[in-house]
Amino acid sequence: MNETLHVSSQFDEDLARLRTHVLQMGGVVETQISAAIEAYSSGEVASVKTIVETDRRINQLERSIDEDCAHIIAQRQPAASDLRLVLGISKIVTDLERTGDEAKKIAKSVRRIYEAGHQPTQYGVGIRHLAEAVLALVRRSLDAFARQDAAQAIEVIRADQDVDLEFKSIIRQLITHMMEDPRTITTSLEIMAISRAIERIGDHAKNICEQVIYVVEGRDIRHDKEAIK
Repeated sequence: MNETLHVSSQFDEDLARLRTHVLQMGGVVETQISAAIEAYSSGEVASVKTIVETDRRINQLERSIDEDCAHIIAQRQPAASDLRLVLGISKIVTDLERTGDEAKKIAKSVRRIYEAGHQPTQYGVGIRHLAEAVLALVRRSLDAFARQDAAQAIEVIRADQDVDLEFKSIIRQLITHMMEDPRTITTSLEIMAISRAIERIGDHAKNICEQVIYVVEGRDIRHDKEAIK
């Protein structure tokens, strides 16, 4: 009996440590997004190198957490909700890693714009607002994971629909700029790439929330359109 309790306690500790590592990785990703947004507004292109280096750390964290997930499945053979948690975490860290990739893309585009002698804020109306909205989604998705809060996860999924609409509006504005003044084409294309990367970060936050709902409730929210209207 004592041995069973001991093994169960160790398993609980393994899962708690896994959740902690996911949140630590999420914190690094949040910092990276914030740095990319700040570089866009300030023109501090020197920070791009740090953002790229941070992306390598994020990749390492993903590999480490994936290895921990594989170890737990092999050694503990979890079932039911515990298995859903481990599988969900494995997918969540993939989305976090891809979020880091998008932040890196933003930073590199920002560097190219400023090094060409342009000011992206002259063309990319609403980019910072979109980026801050998406960063909030990432934070809320991680909070939903930490709290295992399916209701909050659904709210994030719904909010991502507003991000998509705002993204489309920005793209229309940029197309108008390019049509009115062909000299803006190069910069506008870079800003399109930035806005698309931001929109994809929102998609990854949504994906994280889909996994939270899967872990908590055992259902695939992607097939329940009514729940996210």
